[in-house]
Amino acid sequence: MRLGVFTVLFADKNFEEMLDYVKAAGLKAVEIGTGAYPGNAHCNLQELLESEERRNEYLTKITSRGLEISAFSCHGNPLSPNKAFAEESDRVLYDTIRLAGLTDVPVVNCFSGTAGDGENAAYPNWPVAPWPNEYGEILKWQWEEKLIPYWKKAGKYAKDHNVKIGLELHGGFLVHTPYTLLKLREETCDSIGANLDPSHLWWQGIDPVAAIKILGKENAIHHFHAKDTYIDQENVNMYGLTDMQPYGNVQTRAWTFRSVGCGHSLQEWSDMMSSLRTFGYDYVVSIEHEDPLMSIEEGFTRAVKNLQSILIEEQPASMWWV
Repeated sequence: MRLGVFTVLFADKNFEEMLDYVKAAGLKAVEIGTGAYPGNAHCNLQELLESEERRNEYLTKITSRGLEISAFSCHGNPLSPNKAFAEESDRVLYDTIRLAGLTDVPVVNCFSGTAGDGENAAYPNWPVAPWPNEYGEILKWQWEEKLIPYWKKAGKYAKDHNVKIGLELHGGFLVHTPYTLLKLREETCDSIGANLDPSHLWWQGIDPVAAIKILGKENAIHHFHAKDTYIDQENVNMYGLTDMQPYGNVQTRAWTFRSVGCGHSLQEWSDMMSSLRTFGYDYVVSIEHEDPLMSIEEGFTRAVKNLQSILIEEQPASMWWV
């Protein structure tokens, strides 16, 4: 496996400054935002799509530093009842898939999206309980009329461009658990897989090692995010895990995103690395920084140091002791 970073945290640096910073940190890969929620600070989609020369220049700046692009990321909501944002998310996704195909980037990361409660909805609706029965009816309609049709088409488009889709299992979106990911994959195609981020699993009560085993057996892990979560049980007792307080309310929130090793032990992170290797994932571990207690530099540096101590980089030796 190789260590990388989701470069949106370095949006204040220009492209080459960002690459130099990542190289100096000892990393091997960059995950680059192309639009929607992550923004496009280091990737002008239209410019790169329109010019092979610009694409070659862009890639050379990366490869000359000994780096690779692990994924392009365009997290949005193509199912949103907000028509303008849905259309933007859709356009950016399809353009990103095209660019990935042209540049041999194997993965595009995004969200599955969340529809509203009907055709005339104003906002997305994320049902989390089967009763009252209306919630179950909403979820059924969302899957059958919106989610599956959209990703059947988008999944085929990705497959035609030799690109895999990494859906982040993120609360608030229809695909947010191993089950929902595998259900959508079964209804669409195997180009649909997970951008597995343990931080979102922990607060849902899902053991990331178990999730790796479940998805790894199906060859359904396309990319991996390294971000931690601290769960404050005392605050869970007050607010529950579906805590709606702003992320900045760290003192009272039930859970908070943290840099790697600041929410769970390095033993638990080491177990994840071992499970990734055991179940066939030998690609990039991409650091994502959303720690409200640390600066970008400190949180990033902490994650790099901790992950470098546990990452499995080399292929296993033959079992000489057997």
